[in-house]
Formats: sequence, structure tokens, C-alpha cells
Amino acid sequence: MLSITPSTLDDAPALEVLINSAYRGETAKQGWTTEADLLDGTRTDAELIREIIADPCSILLKAVDEEGILGCVELRQEDEKLYLGMLTVRPQIQGRGIGKALMAAAEAEAMRRHCKAVFMSVLTARPELIAWYVRHGYHDTGNRKPFAFTDARFGKPKVALEFAVLEKELGK
Repeated sequence: MLSITPSTLDDAPALEVLINSAYRGETAKQGWTTEADLLDGTRTDAELIREIIADPCSILLKAVDEEGILGCVELRQEDEKLYLGMLTVRPQIQGRGIGKALMAAAEAEAMRRHCKAVFMSVLTARPELIAWYVRHGYHDTGNRKPFAFTDARFGKPKVALEFAVLEKELGK
């Protein structure tokens, strides 16, 4: 049975493996959320995950069943909106509703915090991922942000990248 709960600092090593396996390298190519053709290197590390977990404005939810951690999502409150990032599901089991369950839990957390909207940034080079979020009620705001990370722990772009900002208003 799937349960979604906040991650703890002890979860950081397992989350590091999960997140990197879903976004980078050959393992990521087993799922449809891979960025392996766009970026080299890692997506995150245990130190960055611990920083997210320790931040009082953030929460890192994990989806767990008897097999262990299957997915996660980072949430960070910014004024009256909740940022959703790093939505991750183990590549071998993508398409089974775990991502949808994590997104629903994220939206419930936003409502609990009295946020008016959930927003995210998605690489514009991933139109199929943007389309998935649109099918789930998010809209492209038209805002674009450059991929301006200089920390190699976020990956090294193979091509020029930018983010589309997507948003879903809550309570409508």
C-alpha cells in the first residue's frame, strides 16, 4: 500500500539514488522523465537533499510502499504559492499513478498552507512533460527562465536550456 509522508534526513542517501536514477544516465532512459540527453552529471546529491529537508519553508514528500521509496516531490512555499519541484518516480514503475498521487499530495499540502496556486519550472525541451502537467490542470504562464545553475551537482547542459513556468490555481 502506497503512503506519502515527509522525508527525514535519514532518507537523503536513498533519495539521492532515486532522483539521479530517474533524471540522469542510462537508468533514467527506462522511464519517460529522463533528462539524460539534455544534461550530463547528477541531478542532486544527499547534501542538497538534506538542505531541502532541513529548510522550514520546504518539505520533501516521499511515496513509500513495502519495496521502499518509490518517488518524491519537493515543495517550497513562496509567499502565497507553493513551488513544486523534483517530482520523481522510479523509472521502472513510471506510469502507475505514483506521480499523480504525489502531485495530489502536493496540491493538498498547498491547500493546507492556504496557498492560492502551485507553480513549477519545466525544461522547454521536454514538451511531452509540459503536456502531461497541462493535462493535470497546469497552464503555461508564458514566463521563461534560463537554466542558470553553476553548481555542477544540478548537471551540465549538453544544449542551451530554459524553463517554462507552469501554474495551477487552487480552489477553482
